[in-house]
Amino acid sequence: MSQQVLILGGCGRIGGAVAKDLQQYADATITITGRRPVTPRTKMPWRVLSLDLDDHQQLRETIAQHDLVIHCAGPFSYRDDRVLLACIDQGVHYLDVADNPAYVRQALSHGQAATAAGVTAIVSTGVFPGISNVMVRQGVESLDQAETAQLSYIVAGSGGAGVTVMRTTFLELLHPIRAWIDGRWQSVAPYSQRQRLVFPVPYGPCHVYWFNTIEAMTLPESFPLRTVITKFGSQPDIYNHLTWLTARLPKIWLRRPGMVEFLAQTSYRMTEWSDRLSGIGIAMRVDIEGQRQGEPTRYTGSFTHDSTATAAGLGTGLVAQALLSGDLQQPGVWPVELAVPTTLLEQGLEQRGLAIGQSWQRLG
Repeated sequence: MSQQVLILGGCGRIGGAVAKDLQQYADATITITGRRPVTPRTKMPWRVLSLDLDDHQQLRETIAQHDLVIHCAGPFSYRDDRVLLACIDQGVHYLDVADNPAYVRQALSHGQAATAAGVTAIVSTGVFPGISNVMVRQGVESLDQAETAQLSYIVAGSGGAGVTVMRTTFLELLHPIRAWIDGRWQSVAPYSQRQRLVFPVPYGPCHVYWFNTIEAMTLPESFPLRTVITKFGSQPDIYNHLTWLTARLPKIWLRRPGMVEFLAQTSYRMTEWSDRLSGIGIAMRVDIEGQRQGEPTRYTGSFTHDSTATAAGLGTGLVAQALLSGDLQQPGVWPVELAVPTTLLEQGLEQRGLAIGQSWQRLG
């Protein structure tokens, strides 16, 4: 009998991508949810359920009928820990695609309760965060000593994601970045310090900027790194300049009711046009400096996909697949880099016809 999987927010772009990946690679019966009644335009291979997360009773009853809950109903800056707590209370495994530091910190605080309940809960699966975190683990494990890590991302156009991702981007511009630099936490201005890096084809040279991510928070606690840098950029480059300008607006403007929504909707409409030229793919690059065989060495890992949303779906899907099969059992609440072994990531990507590019360069 196949296991029962509930994807909250499964009617959205990221949740839908997770459902498609699981449909192909896992033996599971899938239910996806949205806040409003949904009538599929075509026959779908999974059940569609209307569910309001503010209806606590319905939420608990629905969770109780499943073996795994995957929380994709962002933006997570607007969410609390009610879904995770309901899963722990009812012994149901949990994954999410959370991209908000406050939400993730709150979730990680429930590790002891999840361990006692025998529940494996993994936060921030997906592509970044998600695959990117395990790429860092892969690089750290390849060195004798890791000292600094930089994670850099390029997303073309909308990335194939919905307007929720646009909202998250503008919400992150409201706050300084809490960055781990030279062994201490420091404040960095969002979307600052433009940097040119070369990404795998078809991207080539691109520009990236400081951007707040979950990796910036969890990686310094997961590995003995002195510095963790997280940078993001867009293609075409004009979007970088517009985002830079937005980050420099008086913060009171961004906090005005409806302003973030206006910016998100406007940006999404712009990318609907530019996606036809730029595509919707993603490129990720991880650079880790340290020691290998007694020599200063830089490790570089790279990953590309022609759809950012699809990449996020498979990043979560391969973790869910491992949970459902029993290959991954680790009661507690974990950041993905501490829960998912590099071998599991490599096997999951290989099954999907993908791989992480890896290279090492001696320094000095």
